Amino acid sequence: MGAVEAVDVTRLPSVPRSAAQARVISAALDLFGRHGVSGTSLQMIADAIGVTKAAVYHQFKTKEEIVIAVLEDDLGELESALDVAETEDVGPRAREVLLDLVIDRVVHRRRIVSALQHDPVIVRLLAKHEPFLLLMDRLFAILTGGDTGAAARVRGAMISAAIGGVVTHPLVVDLDDETLRSEMRRFTRQIFAVTD
Repeated sequence: MGAVEAVDVTRLPSVPRSAAQARVISAALDLFGRHGVSGTSLQMIADAIGVTKAAVYHQFKTKEEIVIAVLEDDLGELESALDVAETEDVGPRAREVLLDLVIDRVVHRRRIVSALQHDPVIVRLLAKHEPFLLLMDRLFAILTGGDTGAAARVRGAMISAAIGGVVTHPLVVDLDDETLRSEMRRFTRQIFAVTD
């Protein structure tokens, strides 16, 4: 079997961020995780980094631009994980590499995952963000091994939903990151071992 063929995609924009923009993005990410996008104001972001609201506007013209910058940072990491996984042979090894990288990232950011997955503003923006939609096509091609049948698609969707759901579930809130990461990897391997 050959390597998974990379989909011809529009790469995420590689926008260099200034130190000031990086501070705005970092503060916004933290606030979005605690209050959601709608519950976070530009004034809250300004207060978090100790600047005026005008200084935030100097870096980003709108809150939507800040949201997109936050999302593009996360999507850039997903894109990198997909690039690595697509260098592997089709099937179990590519899927394992991808899932390990995704699990690492989701566990690392687990305190804000729920807000990013379920916030209506983010959901709306991602639904029409072409690079995100193409990344999802690539992700599901690896999770399903290119199988477009119902069983493979349901299994891929369940794993994808489970990864995001597990890290925010009350039953695991007290687990340290390494334990959670290890158990999630073990569980996903068990699921695919049964079906491969």
